[in-house]
Amino acid sequence: MNTNVTEANSRPVRLAPLDLLGLGLLGIRTRKMRAALSALGISIGIATMIVVTGIPASSQKALLNELSAMGTNMLQAQPVPNPNSPVLLPPESVDMVRRIGPVTMASAVANTHATVHRSDHVDPDDYAGLTILASEVNLLPAINAEVRSGRFLNAATERFPTAVLGSVAATRLGFAKLNDRGPAPQIYINDRWFTVIGILARTPLSPDIDRSVLVGWDAARAQLKFDGHPTVIYIKARESAMEAVRGVLPATVYPELPGMVQISRPSDALAAKRATQTTFSALFLGLAGVALLVGGIGVANTMVISVLERRREIGLRRALGANRGQIRGQFLTESVVLSALGGVAGTVLGILATVGYATYQHWPPVVPLTSVAEGFGGAVLVGMIAGVYPSIRAARLTPTEALASA
Repeated sequence: MNTNVTEANSRPVRLAPLDLLGLGLLGIRTRKMRAALSALGISIGIATMIVVTGIPASSQKALLNELSAMGTNMLQAQPVPNPNSPVLLPPESVDMVRRIGPVTMASAVANTHATVHRSDHVDPDDYAGLTILASEVNLLPAINAEVRSGRFLNAATERFPTAVLGSVAATRLGFAKLNDRGPAPQIYINDRWFTVIGILARTPLSPDIDRSVLVGWDAARAQLKFDGHPTVIYIKARESAMEAVRGVLPATVYPELPGMVQISRPSDALAAKRATQTTFSALFLGLAGVALLVGGIGVANTMVISVLERRREIGLRRALGANRGQIRGQFLTESVVLSALGGVAGTVLGILATVGYATYQHWPPVVPLTSVAEGFGGAVLVGMIAGVYPSIRAARLTPTEALASA
């Protein structure tokens, strides 16, 4: 009986997690200013990590948007020029292109071989040098174009004699902008009146559209004897699959004569965009590592100093029966708590700084979620690593050594 009691009394007392947390918070509560400065050190490190990843990410996003506007995900398919025997693409070729998995959008225009004049009083031989194109209603997003004045063709207007002018075509026909008040102007196409409902802004990715008059696909069939064969097909696809899509387009557009279809090569901006993404990814990783290293050194330094300053406390707790594991757990917990508090504050500070700077620079604010998660998780991990040596050092102090050196 006495032996069992002796064995029970000799077993080390294990602290419950809440008790261990309370001990860890004890040093923080009794030394609030030092704890605040310690947490500030790690928070600056974490905030720096988020800022140095968030701001370049925002800059990268702005740059990638500019590169995307240069047509990094766009291709064009059209017949190989053959003056002797013009090649006609099948009318169903656009629908076939849309069935390619990585293709996100496909649209088309077709030359109607019609002529346009400002009015019926103009000499028919006075050719304005403009092309009359039948257009699908989804052309604008397919070529990254915008309407400068008025509106574009839609499912309702494409069936009627309405027209949209390219920027150069509008200038040559004498239209600067459309007046919202009063009747819409009209132009004369193949001895038929068409109402002008819109004027496009300049389209640098498709300069031929600037010198064209666009009419609805159905209206071109009904009014201009259009045969339904597309002249140019505009394709948008996932950037990662551009080469694969380009490889299958000829056989998809014209299965009988794929060699008679020419496909534009991907924009040089796509290669620049891919290089930019790779470079920025390496930059993010390096900056994040440096920021975490600086924060970890700060926490380790703070905890070592804390051990040196609190020798009396350590000696007194050891004299009262605290074992080495409890001392080690107390200082390790305190280190982790300090780092976690600094991580939370640094995450908030970093996000606010990133959003504020990106907004000031007119960039799209980007705060990588991985940076936020890695920031807080890294803070806790750094706190654990940084607290290992101080906690072991504190646990090795005997009551006599601690009290004698205090």
